[in-house]
Amino acid sequence: MRFKCLKNQVKISTEKGPDSNIVEKSMNKNLIVKSVLTMAIMAAGIGSGFADGDLEKRIAHARAAAPPLIGEGATVVVDGEVVAEGNNGWTCMPDTMSNDGAAICIDAEWGKMMSAMMAKEPYEASGIGISYMLLGEPPGSGVSNSNPYAEDPKNADDYVETGPHLMVILPKAMLEGITTDPSGGGPYVMWKDTDYAHIMIPVDNGQ
Repeated sequence: MRFKCLKNQVKISTEKGPDSNIVEKSMNKNLIVKSVLTMAIMAAGIGSGFADGDLEKRIAHARAAAPPLIGEGATVVVDGEVVAEGNNGWTCMPDTMSNDGAAICIDAEWGKMMSAMMAKEPYEASGIGISYMLLGEPPGSGVSNSNPYAEDPKNADDYVETGPHLMVILPKAMLEGITTDPSGGGPYVMWKDTDYAHIMIPVDNGQ
């Protein structure tokens, strides 16, 4: 698989100065892209190689997962390769898992969680994380609501496909009392008994 490294390198300084906020934002951007690349490379298992028209369609599909104000300025990663540089700290992908068509846009905290999940490493939320899937999950791309590693999720008793939604990571103690039942149509917790627990929030995007 081919993937493109970020061209802009950040020089880290311990001294505060007029450019310290710019450096901090650049570091956060590098962190999220590095996290997403790690996750995408592990999930995709393939190299990129599209016709220009196909790539543009996949970029547009990825960015459509979030509100335009976020998607239009996001970095886009396709099959582990940064194909469009962004400027707002968000990262969008046309697939959550390899070729599933489940477009997703994530912030830095989500990037860290997804990398930890794909590597089966511990994760603890260090703040609030938000991701968008406003196109919903295509048929067959859902998951087990309790087990992110289910070998045959489509035949799991708690298999779920969710339409347009956003997802929120919070410190785990704040998830207590929220249902894990997706059938009510409101917010519910996914993967509650794992380090990767988060709130699923169905939304009406007008479609």
